[in-house]
Amino acid sequence: MKFLIQSIAGTLLCTLPHRSLRLNQIRSHFHLSIARSFFVATFFCVRSIECIYVLRTGRNRSLVRALVSRRFFASSSPEELAKRNYANDLSEYNSVVNSVTAQRRHYLLRDVYDDMKLDGVQPTADIFHSFVVGVMKGARLSDAFFFREEMKSMGIAPDVNLYNFLISTCGKCKNGKEAIRVFDEMKRYDVKPNGQTFVCLLNACAVSGHLDLVYAIVRDMTAAGVGLNQFCYAGLITAHLNKEPRPENLSTKILELVEQSKGWSSIDSSRKSAEDMMFSISEEELYNVPTAEYSHRSRFLQRNLTVYHVAFSALADIKDVQATEALLEMLKKDGKNTDTYCVIQILRCYLHSKDFQNGVKWFQDYMNSDKTPAMELYTTLIEGAMTDYTEEGMKIAQETLVSMNDRNFFLDARTGSNLLLKAAGEKTGGYTVANMTWDLMQARNIPQTLASVEAYYKGLKEREIPEDDPRLMLVTRTFNTLKRQQGTFLNRR
Repeated sequence: MKFLIQSIAGTLLCTLPHRSLRLNQIRSHFHLSIARSFFVATFFCVRSIECIYVLRTGRNRSLVRALVSRRFFASSSPEELAKRNYANDLSEYNSVVNSVTAQRRHYLLRDVYDDMKLDGVQPTADIFHSFVVGVMKGARLSDAFFFREEMKSMGIAPDVNLYNFLISTCGKCKNGKEAIRVFDEMKRYDVKPNGQTFVCLLNACAVSGHLDLVYAIVRDMTAAGVGLNQFCYAGLITAHLNKEPRPENLSTKILELVEQSKGWSSIDSSRKSAEDMMFSISEEELYNVPTAEYSHRSRFLQRNLTVYHVAFSALADIKDVQATEALLEMLKKDGKNTDTYCVIQILRCYLHSKDFQNGVKWFQDYMNSDKTPAMELYTTLIEGAMTDYTEEGMKIAQETLVSMNDRNFFLDARTGSNLLLKAAGEKTGGYTVANMTWDLMQARNIPQTLASVEAYYKGLKEREIPEDDPRLMLVTRTFNTLKRQQGTFLNRR
């Protein structure tokens, strides 16, 4: 079946128009209506075969996606085809890849690659790196491996930087064992790993909770003369946190690792490569450190506190207030102050432990200081105050929402949807926080996710609200619209 599809596709692609030159050739040999009829008949034939093949094998081929590409309409004029072509050469396609990546529309990169091949543009190692970086940022492991295989099929050998990106992608997908297989492939192809490779591999195994593999990598690094840096110690903390089952002395181990990290190697084993700089990849992003999304905000975090960042985050996850306070003392003894990220993790720890009094105190002390206020502080306090939906906590969340709006801090699509999803879980009470969150987002036309709207819709339905209530009617319409859009979006992906 697979070879039949490829055979039909090959015949079709040889006869369909491609740019104005190809269109003129078709016109000179076939009447336009005959070409159109042939395309339609063959398209539906291939579509039927493709559907049967997918159902029988469970594999997703890109043939149909290619056949319905914007170029394959014999009825289009050369001018229309030219307008639809968004890129014509390698440089333009590289710009498109970078633009798609910047817009976080990583699921479109395979389509861009298909269009590039159909245009007859020969890929190079550099653009393959751009593709792999794009899917790495989107945590699309299968797409990353697809581009690796495409490189090999064209005789382009993946270099150490590309293997580093692949290992990092495995880490983002919490697939440490696949990262080990990629590393083994490097050795088979005699690609010499660098310091970044080891740190990528260590952190990829760490997020998967493979503590034994992490310590094996540490031994390999030591044997190779590669010193441990702050990202290695951050990975060790992450590995202990993600290990199942969690050890009883986890907090103690985290504090020990922070203490050990104070003597981390002055040899930067993860020296940032020129390629990382070209793709604007921070070390935090490459190694999947929790601070990755904030790494470009210099006023938000001090990058030399990476180990403390990961430690505070881990202790907040396990809600250990006593260990968090001990870590604060260690930080003070080092002569360093908490940055915004540390304060957020301290807030999380107190609030999720339902110590609302200390949580609010930390928030107010920060706001009264000369430090730059951050939206994340408000949303952390609101989200944390809703822990277990206590009366005291919901009141704090409500007051913080009002204060946030008064200071001209506004919800975006992601944080607003997250807060709405959390607030919608309130089973008793007046549902005030959920309603306020919804109203604030509606006032600024901020889109919500399907999950958050669905939770809010179900929460309203559980209450005694008339069917003709304006709020319920609006939420119902939004919910139904998002369901339809989500179905279309999934089909596109």
